[in-house]
Amino acid sequence: MKKRKKIITVAIDSPAAAGAGTQAKLIAKHYNLQHLDTGRIYRLIGKLKLENPKQFSISLVKKKINNIKIKDLKNKNLLSDKVATSAAKVARNIKIRNIVHKFQQKCAYSPPKKYAGSILDGRDIITVQIKDATFKFFITASLETRAKRRFKEFKSLKKRISYKEVLKSLRNRDKSDRQRRHGPLKKTRDSILINTTKLSRKRCFKKIKAIMDRKLNS
Repeated sequence: MKKRKKIITVAIDSPAAAGAGTQAKLIAKHYNLQHLDTGRIYRLIGKLKLENPKQFSISLVKKKINNIKIKDLKNKNLLSDKVATSAAKVARNIKIRNIVHKFQQKCAYSPPKKYAGSILDGRDIITVQIKDATFKFFITASLETRAKRRFKEFKSLKKRISYKEVLKSLRNRDKSDRQRRHGPLKKTRDSILINTTKLSRKRCFKKIKAIMDRKLNS
């Protein structure tokens, strides 16, 4: 049996709306990596709880995760504010986090053979999920820049929400992400800081690509 050569693993941690998801998709496409937006998993579980308030249980979560497909995480219904609020609540449950952790580990270390590796983005990817990732990036941007981006995104989805409400929501989200008991958002010493406040998507990707190519070609 032919042994599979070592896969590439990329871990990205970031606060909300910093551009990590966009960069993860670009990196995944360029290097042929399986991409997993880990926040979408909790949103999927959050949606499950909203749809099944009385039947919601750990066994139901296990069943859902065991049958999950990456394409399920691309459902636009997962982007609603109600789902986001529900996701934040279920993400505090350590039993649910353990179930999700196992799924994330499988995606990170055992991607389909058609891929050269994997890329995961979220809040605790470097600190918890892939501590030994080939590449570790902490992507951030100013609160105001992130709020403008998220507000623009909501407008394109025709959602009625003010910029001030988006700003307040992100500020609260940042606080929650950094202060949560399990897997809080924080930059590690060995992760590379990428500030996207004044960077376009293209310039940001070129910066990350230069860093990755340097190591891959050495």
